[in-house]
Amino acid sequence: MIKIIFSDMDGTLLDENGQLPEEFPQVVEELKAHGVLFAPASGRQYYSLLDSFPEYKDDFIFLAENGTLVKQHDKELFSSPMPKKLGLKVLAEGLATTGAYAVLCGKKQAYILKRQSQPEFLEELHKYFTHTEAVDDFAQVDDDIIKVSFFDPTAEADKTIYPHLKKYNGRLQVVLASAYWVDTIGFGINKGIAIQQVQKKLKITPKECAAFGDYMNDAEMMSSVYYSYAMSNAHPKVKELARFEAKSNAEHGVMVAIRELIASGKCGEKKN
Repeated sequence: MIKIIFSDMDGTLLDENGQLPEEFPQVVEELKAHGVLFAPASGRQYYSLLDSFPEYKDDFIFLAENGTLVKQHDKELFSSPMPKKLGLKVLAEGLATTGAYAVLCGKKQAYILKRQSQPEFLEELHKYFTHTEAVDDFAQVDDDIIKVSFFDPTAEADKTIYPHLKKYNGRLQVVLASAYWVDTIGFGINKGIAIQQVQKKLKITPKECAAFGDYMNDAEMMSSVYYSYAMSNAHPKVKELARFEAKSNAEHGVMVAIRELIASGKCGEKKN
């Protein structure tokens, strides 16, 4: 029986307008009635996830920043900061070679450069980071570095950013989070590893877990659970890794699939 469901946010749970499906609260209540936990698993900042689910802050497990920070009841279950010197080196090189906008993602909040505080960047930034600070120099930040992100407004991050940073794979992990974003996190850390940490903490198995995703930063989730779902709008490689396919995010595919799992008797046991 499924005991926990992990879901990516953008391109997965959220619709094409970046909104939660209107039936989401009802589905959450159905899951709670069956004793099933829900866990957003996103590249978004922890505080951004809290702002998306204010009424569920004590109900959900939050896998933030691509799994580098996992919290429940506002307490840290797992985190994986990168070496600060290496994180600052990636930031410096990315800024010098790609011309992209940069974000230092810390545990306390996210940091950007004052000189990059242009409207086109801030509008995109605030979709994923609600607690931010503009600084003169990343080196002055007093915080753990759990992720370094770069944004390309031309939607060609795979051509403009990724080729310059992929050499850090091995020391760190460089992944395409979308057509606009490239994320750099600690080596061997991803949403899949975070799921495994949650499984260990809760003493549950992959067969007791489901996960939904659409892009390459969701790839490892597909092998960390038995009920792995790629959205119909997912990257082809994610579809190859998943056991099942859900309808697109525009069709509220996560909600449809969860209700199918509940109807099939695969979700927990209904509480009286």
